[in-house]
Amino acid sequence: MDNLKARMEQIEGVIARGPYSDNWESLSRWRAPQWFNDLKFGIFIHWGVYSVPAFANEWYPRCMYIQGSKEFEHHVQTYGPHAQFGYKDFIPLFKAEKFDPDAWAEQFRRAGARYVVPVAEHHDGFQMYKSDISHWNAYEMGPKRDVLGELSAACRERGLVMGASSHRIEHWFFMGHGREFDSDIHEPLKRGDLYWPAMPEPDFQDLDSQPAPSEEFMQDWLARTCEIIDRYQPRILYFDWWIQHSAAKPWLKKLAAYYYNRAAEWGLEAVITYKHDAFLFGTALPDVERGQFADVKPWYWQTDTAIARNSWCYTEGNVFKSAAELVCNLVDAVSKNGCLLLNVGPKSDGTISDEDAKVLDGIGAWLRVNGEAIYGARTWRKPAEGPTTMAEGQFADGAATSYTQKDFRFTTAGGALYAVALGQSASGEYTIDSLGEQDASRQANFHGIIRDVRVLGAEEAPVWNRDAQGLHIRTGFRSDLPVTFKIRID
Repeated sequence: MDNLKARMEQIEGVIARGPYSDNWESLSRWRAPQWFNDLKFGIFIHWGVYSVPAFANEWYPRCMYIQGSKEFEHHVQTYGPHAQFGYKDFIPLFKAEKFDPDAWAEQFRRAGARYVVPVAEHHDGFQMYKSDISHWNAYEMGPKRDVLGELSAACRERGLVMGASSHRIEHWFFMGHGREFDSDIHEPLKRGDLYWPAMPEPDFQDLDSQPAPSEEFMQDWLARTCEIIDRYQPRILYFDWWIQHSAAKPWLKKLAAYYYNRAAEWGLEAVITYKHDAFLFGTALPDVERGQFADVKPWYWQTDTAIARNSWCYTEGNVFKSAAELVCNLVDAVSKNGCLLLNVGPKSDGTISDEDAKVLDGIGAWLRVNGEAIYGARTWRKPAEGPTTMAEGQFADGAATSYTQKDFRFTTAGGALYAVALGQSASGEYTIDSLGEQDASRQANFHGIIRDVRVLGAEEAPVWNRDAQGLHIRTGFRSDLPVTFKIRID
């Protein structure tokens, strides 16, 4: 067991050296770095021991211990009683024999991603990196490889910005149901064990739920997160939702001060992404899980979603979204001052499924033609027009949104205005209402001079004209994905 007291002293020393202190007033001086605002598209990766059963979703390690659940029944029927085959017994089966970090990194590069955020530790408590804090990690067990380290090196070789995700805090309760019957989760449990602490599951909406995470657990959480920071120097740290619990607040401030101070030591700028109100607004970057905002925001934000509609990890029953749907998500986010972190769930052997690869290749092909409207883009005077409304908030991706040829999203970059049609016109005719000849004497309507219109990916120039009803464009270009119009304005 490592010396937790010594780790805490080392962490406090980094905080004391500054420039950030562990309070909101000091942390409020943080600003979202320009480089992150330019990236726009990243890859999230949920891969771990839960990929072995490949059943239901990545919460299998929790649900397999809930009596009466489909996961419980599946587990007993497939693997036997929990006392004889528990979650830990999947680890030797997690061999990752086909894991090729260079192939992954190349796949992500071809997809047009500019940053990559692997899950370093999920709720199950198994670390996907080399650790001195617990032996339950992928370097010592299962694959016996430093997954985070190898992938970080491969991605950086290709110019991709590396991040890391920690879902460790949810481990406080994640294995707790295993105590309710005869299983392999039982006392004695101590820090460093895979299942520790396996506490009762709280009401997730109760920010003061009891029993609250203990000081020992939160110190362990902080130590694990700082170990990731020091060993891998991620430019981005992603946290899941439960860090908002009141017991975590002092430790979040310490973590942010430590991370931002370390980044300053290294001459880097770092980003923390969070959900809800876990961090004080302005001290880190807001994230919306499986959802987006209905309108533009004056502050930069991120949406994270998955290629699979039903799960973050690979399962044999995954329902996959299309490249067209996800390109629409990306364009919509960028038009509203956001970015997209798109999750891939590899199989337990380390291969990316054909379905995932097809989607990634489709997005990459679109970005190679239309990327100038995305990378480094900024918002226009309005983000969107069209009749289709978007549901705002989390978990709004249960079904694809059906866009029409009148639904446009706007971005600006390189001195041009880009209007992206999210729905396709069978006739090749489009009308952009916002760019018509309008009176601007009282309202802030567009009243500029349009010099030229081009269709990205088309060889021939479109035919276009303006009147009071809008900018009318006719093109012979057809695509199953969004069509981008590049508009030069004087």
